[in-house]
Order: sequence, then C-alpha cells, then structure tokens
Amino acid sequence: MRVFSALRYEHDLECEFIDASIVKAHQHSTDARKENDEGIGKSVAGNTTKINMAVDSYGLAIEFYITGGEVHDSKAAPTLIDRLPSSDYIIADLGYESEVLREQIRDKNAIPVIPRKKNSKVGTADSDWCLYKYRHLVENVFARIGVLHDMAANVSG
Repeated sequence: MRVFSALRYEHDLECEFIDASIVKAHQHSTDARKENDEGIGKSVAGNTTKINMAVDSYGLAIEFYITGGEVHDSKAAPTLIDRLPSSDYIIADLGYESEVLREQIRDKNAIPVIPRKKNSKVGTADSDWCLYKYRHLVENVFARIGVLHDMAANVSG
C-alpha cells in the first residue's frame, strides 16, 4: 500500500471509473492459522481474489480494495466509493446497477453513470453513453496488471 501511495501524483478527478477483476490465487495461498481477512475466497475456480479498482480520467489507478473472489462487485463497491476522492462523475458497468450505489455516489456530489437493467421502469435516457465508453480505462489497468504478472512469471520461472 505504501508503494501504491508513493506512486500517486496529481490526478484528473473529473471522472472516476470503477470495476473489478478476479485473480486466481495459488492453492497454498491461504493460511488457516491466520484470523484476519486475506482477501481470498472459494469459488468454482478454486481460491480467488477480486481486485476492485478505481482509475482517474487518465486511466491511472487511484484506489483499490481487495476481497474474496466470490464477493459480488456491488457488495464491495460501497467501500471503494467511500475511499474515493471527490469527482464530478463515477462511471461503472451494469454489475454496479443499484439505486443504493447511485444514491451513495450522489451523496459524494458526483453524478453516477451506471446503465440500468433492460426492464428498468426509469429507463436509460439519463445515462451519458459517450462518457460510459471511456470505461475501458479501468479495464486497461487490469490488462497492464496481467502483463506485469506474466513478465514476473517468466523471470522467476
């Protein structure tokens, strides 16, 4: 966390993009003797961890939160959103579709850009689809993490 914080600098916080990605954990990564949460959960794929990430308008990571892989995105989102600095917009995908999350974002004086389900009675006319298209910025961070992981595996392997 200290390294992550040290690499921070002045971010463009007009928009914050959030998403999550599952990472498979090694079979020996859990330690039954520890009482604190290790952020590793059991799923069909075995031991998994979920990285809940927020990036700024430049696509630079500004915050993250680790949970077990079985935790749904919308359950981890309140903690991640609480940790975010003030911004104009918070953009997320359909996995975060919830009026509770929208209200939490509004309470931070930001505008939520989260699509609604197809059967929503409210509709999606209020969504900023042009801004939503930039959600790839947060997905690019996960892609870069994957490349770094592969490079490290090749060096150590």
